[in-house]
Amino acid sequence: MASLAFRRSCAGALKLTFHQRASFLETKVTASRFAACRLKSSVLYLTRQDLPKLAYQKLKGKSPGVIFLPGYASDMNAQKALALEEFCKSLGHSFVRFDYTGCGSSEGNIKDGTIGKWKKDVLSVLDNVSEGPQILVGSSMGGWLMLLAAIARPEKIAALVGVAPAADHFVTLFNQLPLEEKRAVEEKGEWKMPSRYNEEGFYSIPYSLIKEAGNHCLLNSPIPITSPVRLIHGMKDEDVPWHVSMQIADSVLSTDVDIILRKHGLHRMSEKDDIKLLVYTIDDLIDKLTTLG
Repeated sequence: MASLAFRRSCAGALKLTFHQRASFLETKVTASRFAACRLKSSVLYLTRQDLPKLAYQKLKGKSPGVIFLPGYASDMNAQKALALEEFCKSLGHSFVRFDYTGCGSSEGNIKDGTIGKWKKDVLSVLDNVSEGPQILVGSSMGGWLMLLAAIARPEKIAALVGVAPAADHFVTLFNQLPLEEKRAVEEKGEWKMPSRYNEEGFYSIPYSLIKEAGNHCLLNSPIPITSPVRLIHGMKDEDVPWHVSMQIADSVLSTDVDIILRKHGLHRMSEKDDIKLLVYTIDDLIDKLTTLG
């Protein structure tokens, strides 16, 4: 079976059937499970004046490139990031994954992090690491940062793919707390936000992060993004309700917006079929963008 990379280089001369495409994608997703052991690319560091160094890994290739934005307290070695790197490698497209300030191998302390600082991290990668138009893939909090970055750098954005995008998340959750609990958090300066993804059962979120995040909320007004947008969300997501993706779709100015709901999908969307869907969605976007280009 001919590869998708060959199909692209021949500018549409070869068309794969749906089943051929699905088979190819399944092979790539399965292979990505072993990517962490196989990939030998070394970690690089982006030096910034008066800002912590950012750890990243870059795969050189064609445009549009793909940049993966992880969720809160996650890093660039997440399963989705590795699967996308393997897939972009197979197509010959560029790919970047990186760690936010205070996360993974980057400098800094996560407790000093804010949405504004992590937005600057994304913009630093867009400005100094990537080349040409990019497809931003944002997971959870990364989906919020993806939108903020697209507003700040529209000329660098080819498309957006949100995976359980958590726009306004910290602020929304905090505002749902009883008044007494809010006051306790303000006095203590820290909020133990419940989470099933932390061994302690919660993340310690500085109150300063919540206050600062209020400066970056998007869902109460039109979002000035006109690039293609794809939103993938699990309907069993108990952390970020799938209705958030509906709100994003309603708010962005783009007319090219698709929402894909997985009936049994959870927040992390890291099951085999979830990752296949993500890869397929990006493949379809690259195909569309390449054809239009």
